[in-house]
Amino acid sequence: MTASNEPSTTAPPVRRFRDPAYRPVAGSLAELRQRIDSLDEQIVALLAQRAECVRDATRFKRDAFQVQAPARQAQVFEHVRALAAAHESAFPGLPDIVEAAYRTLVAGYIAAEGQLFQQTEAIEP
Repeated sequence: MTASNEPSTTAPPVRRFRDPAYRPVAGSLAELRQRIDSLDEQIVALLAQRAECVRDATRFKRDAFQVQAPARQAQVFEHVRALAAAHESAFPGLPDIVEAAYRTLVAGYIAAEGQLFQQTEAIEP
């Protein structure tokens, strides 16, 4: 058995897709990695914006059950899965990947929101 090495980022491709309709999105692995890094920066910025919304949503919750919001969670998972399904032709299995990622994200957001909820107080009428 031979040891595998990380691929060269500047070498030409060593494989191709059999599908004649496939169109590459970059000329080198280095280019792809730069593009992925840029996308990651945008994704993290969007996740931070989402976190701000989650934090603010805490103001509208009366108790821990409302923080958990199981019906809303199901709605979010269904929504992102449908969004991902629109792109599945480019990457088979994308709905499963997106849903799994969102389940992890939402669990983290809810855990943090639970802590933030403890930092709030009820508004007296």
